[in-house]
Amino acid sequence: MSRETPLSLPVIDFSKLDLKPGTTEWDSLRSQVWKAIEEYGSFRAVLSQISQELREAFLNELEELFALPLQIKRCYVNEKPFHGYVGQSPSSPLNECFAIDNPVISQNLENLCNILWQPQGKPSFRKIIHSFSKEVLELEKIIRKMIIESLGVEKYLEENMDSADYMLRVTKYGSPQASDELSGLRAHTDKNMITILHQNEVDGLEVQTKGGEWIQVKFSPESFVILIGESFDAWANGRLHSPYHRVRVSGNEARISAGFFQCSKQGI
Repeated sequence: MSRETPLSLPVIDFSKLDLKPGTTEWDSLRSQVWKAIEEYGSFRAVLSQISQELREAFLNELEELFALPLQIKRCYVNEKPFHGYVGQSPSSPLNECFAIDNPVISQNLENLCNILWQPQGKPSFRKIIHSFSKEVLELEKIIRKMIIESLGVEKYLEENMDSADYMLRVTKYGSPQASDELSGLRAHTDKNMITILHQNEVDGLEVQTKGGEWIQVKFSPESFVILIGESFDAWANGRLHSPYHRVRVSGNEARISAGFFQCSKQGI
């Protein structure tokens, strides 16, 4: 028998501005987070305090980044594997991405701008990406604290927080044009601790349930998708769930996605 109502990820609203540990609001959200993580290893987080203006500016800056000539984009290199600019390949002929070290460190963004927009740089890119990233990574810290509290291992909270590092990976999934074709990313689990995803208006992310069914994730402009990675599950001695997920894009519009990856320092 077919399912009448499609599966969907839980939606949790983090829009309350004065969210503090120990309050009724915090405890309520923590329970919602833990239930979602136990069942799905993933959920949609609503963060309406990021203004529409900043959200739109963030995506516009990413579009301008990918619109640069290929020979310019290739100048952004990094000795770390899968960092810097990663262009299209035989296995991913429509995809390209930039992996940027911790985007809340302004100098990392300044370095990118000085390479790609010579000689004057691009102050708007640095300012907007930095501002947006700060908001998102504050959300990550809240979620991580809630999970650690739910695990009952608060004594390791400070150590965990101090060991965190971040990477921003922005990806453009090109349009396959033909209606019967797909582009995207194969099913996988993330190796890091926590991933937070945001995107433009083109959907395509799918998350697999423990039972093997695929959830087609519908984003709203204010929403972010949270995914537990394998490292966090290992840190929690297998008490979390790191879900398989994939990207399948069809039609004639490109999908732009921003992934904020949290892991231990030296572990990205």
